[in-house]
Amino acid sequence: MSDIESHPERPAPTLRYKSGSTVRTIETVAPQSTVSRIRRAAPLNHIHAAPKLTANHNRKHLREPCAEFLGTLILVFFGTAANCQTVLLSNGTQAKGGWLSGAIGWGVGIALGVFVSAAVSGGHINPAVTLTQAIFRRFPWKKVPFYWGAQLLGAFFGSLVTYGIYRNAIDQFEGKGVRTVPGTAGLFGTFPLDYVPADQLYDILLIILTTVVAFFNEVGGIGCSDPLLGLQFLATIFLVLSIFAATDRNNGPSSPALVAVAVFFAMTGITAAMGAQTSFAMNPARDLGPRMMSAMFYGRKVFTFRHNYWIWGPIIADFSGALAAATLYDLLIYVGSDSPIAYR
Repeated sequence: MSDIESHPERPAPTLRYKSGSTVRTIETVAPQSTVSRIRRAAPLNHIHAAPKLTANHNRKHLREPCAEFLGTLILVFFGTAANCQTVLLSNGTQAKGGWLSGAIGWGVGIALGVFVSAAVSGGHINPAVTLTQAIFRRFPWKKVPFYWGAQLLGAFFGSLVTYGIYRNAIDQFEGKGVRTVPGTAGLFGTFPLDYVPADQLYDILLIILTTVVAFFNEVGGIGCSDPLLGLQFLATIFLVLSIFAATDRNNGPSSPALVAVAVFFAMTGITAAMGAQTSFAMNPARDLGPRMMSAMFYGRKVFTFRHNYWIWGPIIADFSGALAAATLYDLLIYVGSDSPIAYR
């Protein structure tokens, strides 16, 4: 016999009293036994659900970084795979793609990455976007490091998958075991074209600390007029402006699907118009993750090439461009109360 069966509830006693000529009967509530109170308050089957609730709680906190990881992986895989197919599988008589196919590959990658992650994490898939959301849209700062880490890992593994698929094609293209920088390393990371003199690149930090005009007109050093790194800055402005406009609720209802379509056209257009000279990073994770991956096979030269170009172009120029874009949008267009510089 169970404990519950051995503790039956007592029937409720009745009280009778006389009020004038009327006899009234009142039923009182019997005190419940300890066992019955436990049974009613917390059924036994709920006790076994506690581990499941804990697992769901932990999973809830991981969903956003996981969405950023997966979205960035999709972006980088589609983009770098399009690069590899266009370059490695072409020959003198038949091309397997052109600049447009690469632009579409990156456009599809960012659209699918945003579509997969937008409803869960906001679909940043770009550290520069995460930073602008924290500064201009009250995105929680405590989440920023986790988003950045997830985005970097996603970019790393996305490019690693591409390298695994096209490793034999790289061997055939360059020679078995031969890996050159920029060469085929440029299929994964971003590198400027060869006609940019090396001494134009290392002083960009000085230019950023002066004025935006100097950044465009004298990128790389005082007196230099080649604006290749400024293209990274300008391309990121166009991309982030498109993202801010697509997610601005004052422009109309937005959904992950509509945002994905908007960034597809933005990415494809930017790549087709300005991508050739600097490989259109516009995303610090998109460059740093694949660069870290390629360092395992190409060596440290992927970081030291052209006076550490990867710092000045894909990192500093991209973050600067994103901040400039957010500032411009909020000053000229945005009317929401969550921006530190926009007013209703």
